[in-house]
Amino acid sequence: MLSVLSYGRLVARAVIGGLSQTDSRDYSLVSASFGFGKDFRKGILKKGMCYGDDACFIARHRSADVLGVADGVGGWRDYGVDPSQFSGTLMRTCERLVKEGRFVPSNPVGILTTSYYELLQNKVPLLGSSTACIVVLDRQSHRLHTANLGDSGFLVVRGGEVVHRSDEQQHYFNTPFQLSIAPPEAEGSVLSDSPDAADSSSFDVQLGDIILTATDGLFDNMPDYMILQELKKLKNTNYESIQQTAKSIAEQAHVLAYDPNYMSPFAQFACDNGLNVRGGKPDDITVLLSIVAEYTD
Repeated sequence: MLSVLSYGRLVARAVIGGLSQTDSRDYSLVSASFGFGKDFRKGILKKGMCYGDDACFIARHRSADVLGVADGVGGWRDYGVDPSQFSGTLMRTCERLVKEGRFVPSNPVGILTTSYYELLQNKVPLLGSSTACIVVLDRQSHRLHTANLGDSGFLVVRGGEVVHRSDEQQHYFNTPFQLSIAPPEAEGSVLSDSPDAADSSSFDVQLGDIILTATDGLFDNMPDYMILQELKKLKNTNYESIQQTAKSIAEQAHVLAYDPNYMSPFAQFACDNGLNVRGGKPDDITVLLSIVAEYTD
């Protein structure tokens, strides 16, 4: 089973490919979401903004558009813990903070930090781990502010080329940086990184820039050139076109994930680390696809 989540029904007045101009207009993101849970064939579909153990959100505030993805660490399932609870709660908390205006657009790490510490103080124990990537478009300054912890991430595409991308954070092969909450008896033995360890960046964007934010289920199965080929199908900035392109990207990544003969980016990375691996990497896949447009109420 698959699920579609889509947001941002705005009238876009941008031209794909980017227009370099200085103006006083506010910018916004027109966004759509698509994804697969790894176990979708069993008919399991998570509620809310979740695809399997992945979670995401898209939120609007008068000062900014904010979106994020998180990938729950599946290893917790061996201890009877549902990995999607941590990632889902983290993203819902980030979304609530944005809607309440409890954030500074230029500080996405702050959104992640506040949300994580709310989870730590939760009266109901919440165990688990997750990667996270937060992307914030400041409407007035036309700047994109990002924070990425782990191996989820983003691409910014302009004129058919990748002009900005996140850096993957790994402790060692297939072990990304992650936020964690462990039971007291396991503290110190569970890998846990600080939100402050997130890689941050800030840069100007232009009307028509394409922003793709996704979990590692996409990037482990599709190299940049394949993603760019799919983005060429995005012929205009209306919501339906963005949604269809997000769907096409996620579907192709899903097919490749189950191809045993395909040399995926994940398999190549494994070979680079001395492992004899071939094929795609079956995983949850979450794709958020956005276009920078002129803001309209």
